[in-house]
Amino acid sequence: MENYFNDQSTECSASSNCNDCQRVDRYGFERSEDFNYESYEKLMSEYVAVLTRRSKKWSKLVQGTVKVEKNLRVKRYVRKGVPCEHRTQIWMAASGAQDQLNRNPGYYHSLLKPQHDPEIEEVIHADMHRTFPDNIQFRDSSQPCLQKALFNVLLAYAHHNKDVGYCQGMNFIAGYLLIITKDEEKSFWLLDALLGRILPDYYTPTMLGLKTEQEVLGELVRMKVPAVWQAMNRHNVMWTLVVSRWFICLYIDILPVETVLRIWDCLFYEGSKILFRVALTLICHHQNLISQAQSLPEICERFKQITHGEYVEDCHTFMQKIFMEPGSLSMATINELRETCRNRIVSG
Repeated sequence: MENYFNDQSTECSASSNCNDCQRVDRYGFERSEDFNYESYEKLMSEYVAVLTRRSKKWSKLVQGTVKVEKNLRVKRYVRKGVPCEHRTQIWMAASGAQDQLNRNPGYYHSLLKPQHDPEIEEVIHADMHRTFPDNIQFRDSSQPCLQKALFNVLLAYAHHNKDVGYCQGMNFIAGYLLIITKDEEKSFWLLDALLGRILPDYYTPTMLGLKTEQEVLGELVRMKVPAVWQAMNRHNVMWTLVVSRWFICLYIDILPVETVLRIWDCLFYEGSKILFRVALTLICHHQNLISQAQSLPEICERFKQITHGEYVEDCHTFMQKIFMEPGSLSMATINELRETCRNRIVSG
């Protein structure tokens, strides 16, 4: 599979914006009928200049090395965006996935050889056609079709991590990884980094980690955006009702593709705190809209509204906002809230 992927054009460089006026974006996603090409062209004309500058700086930074150091300079680079041509290398190095691949040569392919659990195979197969139906690379008619690569990655992971196996939502994450890396083995190890280290217990049968994160967000909103917290309480809206997909899909199909990828740059480098920053920024920026809702259905609808529009489409400006609007957000605070919320869930 690796040779096949290497033969494909990633169309991710700063210069590959010839797709602006076409119905399919550079990642293979079809644009909606109401897609605003004029607005997009204006946005991309400015963003391409940013990408070009970033690309030159990143090329100097990664020249001759596969390591990514954890320091303020690299963190600043990551927050300003990793160019697509360097994204796989940076994600692999920053997350520890490259180290795992190097320490376990041939392991991924060995997982695809033995007899497989027919129940897991059936469940994964059932989700193949539900995975990105709006992406031409995942259609049966595509030559080749990414569904086979996606099936392999998910099946291998299910046998690698039997505590998790396969859970809906993982298909979208693995699909994004394949779109970017064009490599099954690398996608497998990045998936392992996410599910095993960066987002523990998100996809276990109890989903305790996922439930905890949603409650932590609720506590953060209570502290930082009390008007929204009061509205949620007033209408008895549980956080899982409005933000579960934000966390379980890591903003896939919630925010625009380019914005999601910028979030993932930080996720692989800095960890899960970035997910809270994104959520808090969306909620804080639209607090008046949310807090004025008059019912539970209206609140749910407004949480959908806030993930669309120019505010999130301008990924570069949005990423600047997430490090400003929510204010200070320390890991000490998050970990303390995690412990409190986890204990509350377990004891409840």
